Amino acid sequence: MNSRWMKAVHESFHRRVKLASPRPIAFEKSVTRRIGIFSRGILKIPKLEVLLEATPVRLLDWRVVVVDAVAGWGLRPSTRKALAHTGKHGLQYVALEDGFLRSFGTGEHYPPLSLIVDDQGIYYDCTRPSALERLLCSDTDVLSPDASLACQAREQLLTAGLSKYNHAPDLPEGLLRTSDTQRVLVVDQTAGDMSVTLGGADTTTFKAMLAAALAENPKATVYVKTHPEVSSGRKRGYLADVQPDERTVLLRNAVSPMSLIARMDKVYVISSTMGFEALLAGKPVTCFGVPWYAGWGVTDDRQLTHPALVRRAGRARTVDELFAAAYMRYTRYLNPETQQLGSIVEVIEWLECQRRMARRFSGRMICVGFPRWRAWNFREMLSLQPGSVMHARSASAAAAMQPKEGDCLVCWGRVPPEGVQELSEASGARLLRMEDGFVRSVGLGSDLIPPQSFVLDAQGIYFDPSQPSELEGLLNTRAFTVQDLERARNVRAFIVKYGITKYNLEPNLSVDWPIDGRQVVLVPGQVEDDASIRFGCDSKGVHTNLGLIQAARAAFPAAFIVFKPHPDVSSGNRNGHVDKVQVLKHADYIELDASVVSCIEACDAVVTMTSLTGFDALLRGKHVLVHGRPFYAGWGLTEDVLPVPRRKRQLSMDELVAGALLHYPLYWDPLLKGYTTCEAVLLRLREERDDRAADGSLQKLRYGAIRRKLRKIVILFQSCFFNHN
Repeated sequence: MNSRWMKAVHESFHRRVKLASPRPIAFEKSVTRRIGIFSRGILKIPKLEVLLEATPVRLLDWRVVVVDAVAGWGLRPSTRKALAHTGKHGLQYVALEDGFLRSFGTGEHYPPLSLIVDDQGIYYDCTRPSALERLLCSDTDVLSPDASLACQAREQLLTAGLSKYNHAPDLPEGLLRTSDTQRVLVVDQTAGDMSVTLGGADTTTFKAMLAAALAENPKATVYVKTHPEVSSGRKRGYLADVQPDERTVLLRNAVSPMSLIARMDKVYVISSTMGFEALLAGKPVTCFGVPWYAGWGVTDDRQLTHPALVRRAGRARTVDELFAAAYMRYTRYLNPETQQLGSIVEVIEWLECQRRMARRFSGRMICVGFPRWRAWNFREMLSLQPGSVMHARSASAAAAMQPKEGDCLVCWGRVPPEGVQELSEASGARLLRMEDGFVRSVGLGSDLIPPQSFVLDAQGIYFDPSQPSELEGLLNTRAFTVQDLERARNVRAFIVKYGITKYNLEPNLSVDWPIDGRQVVLVPGQVEDDASIRFGCDSKGVHTNLGLIQAARAAFPAAFIVFKPHPDVSSGNRNGHVDKVQVLKHADYIELDASVVSCIEACDAVVTMTSLTGFDALLRGKHVLVHGRPFYAGWGLTEDVLPVPRRKRQLSMDELVAGALLHYPLYWDPLLKGYTTCEAVLLRLREERDDRAADGSLQKLRYGAIRRKLRKIVILFQSCFFNHN
């Protein structure tokens, strides 16, 4: 970026702010506050209105819109329209920036979980006080009211090794010299970085910093860490031309900053946030520029006469105080579960989850035999590393990708495509069987609606009792904690209260059945060629919908029996239709409108083969008679017609819920592009279902063959552009 251009923009910013004499702005919560934004990129930030605590309004040159302030991204050249608008209309300019703990990966792929909203300046501009600097210069006790929370957050941050971005691996063994007696880290930055230009530095400052690091530490090896965008070739660094020698090592690999800092004895920086992260880790830090954390008595500052350091000279702050001010007071966080304003601790926990998942599936995810539409729906959620999800039509195509240990071969359902099992054994790549989770989406999978939960099982699959699965092993052996059981109780209560199901399509209507005081038995229909029936039922026993209805009448001869067809069957997408006349020979009523939850709540017992409705009924305390071997049978909670091998343990309902809903499936947030919790997905499903019910679109998901076919065509068309070998 041209430094003269940046200087001009910076001067323009100060000039317009001075001339505008803006009205002061206070960022209290208000649904009426309106902040104008020209940038389409900013407007695309998920939950921007939550982070702003205001309504973002799109500004256009040709349209007059009344707003309370105008926001732009820091002091970039792209803010010129925003600055011009503030000057013309006498409004306050608000600078936005990513928080110091932003996301798992870079902004190209991942939305921010934190945002800085500064109406006085911006933290990296040392030429004028920012809201952060004014806070630190004041007499405010920044650790109040809860100093222990700041300590907890700092310790969690250090223990997890988190930084602004968190996709890079930890420092690998062998990257640093084993013969070092002392190690000094010199942090390079990208050429044209505004935090350099506005941080009191230039090209000569970087050269002086490197020379000082070598001269002041004569026995040390000096490691020069280039910026990841320099390593990728996208940008150029200030120290890109440094030649390695016996005392100087260039680190070009992308590594976790905290894992690198931990192995250093001293750190030299211009304005990089890595300098403050080194302070958090207890390392001595020398600042050749004027970053926001310099001048408070915790860094070795080399520009003591700079006006910014003169401004800060009268106020000493500890590292804990700097952390609390910048990371907790100055930065706003999105709670990834509730998607409302949250805390740094909630973001830390979310990022820890992402890193665990990245380590769990660190290699390529090679999906074999997926239809194009399924490949399209899972293109993001199988890996946090962009480009790591690959698709092959067959085992031979997968073999051409040369899978190795650390990679995974993913197949849908119980039986892998021909040759995949052998390829897994030969290559060392893990074989994973994939299926939808138990609370999936608002809409049917057969209508190509993407799921928000799924399972990846390295042993078998939950609906196939002929072989062990990870779920069965978990339920047989896991020692559930107090926290597990508390979460399970809360999840169960939420599901029951809000009527959450797997597909969440049907309205929760009160039923009006002519039961005449009789016991009510619900018989949920199933897709008859579903794998759970093929592998979980006895071919000589009950394995069809008609057979199930007949078995229910035999078990409950005096009951009022209600048959509810499966939504995939009712929609015409799958097999299992039973003629109405045949149904009513044995059942009393066919329910087509009310939700399965409404039916469960109105019944006394459920008779099923392997339907998830049996699990939904258990959640609501109903008696469940089972003619197959679903995952919830055999634990002492159901009346089982068939023996269920290997399941000898008696479980409580909370233990079953903890295993089946909390620990076995994976949950995905398509908005924040990350792995999340069962609780978060339950919230999203309830919100989406209720919103769709309110605007009438829920009904459109259920009915209208032409409309559903058009939706499928759109998804199939999109999938045609997805790489599929």
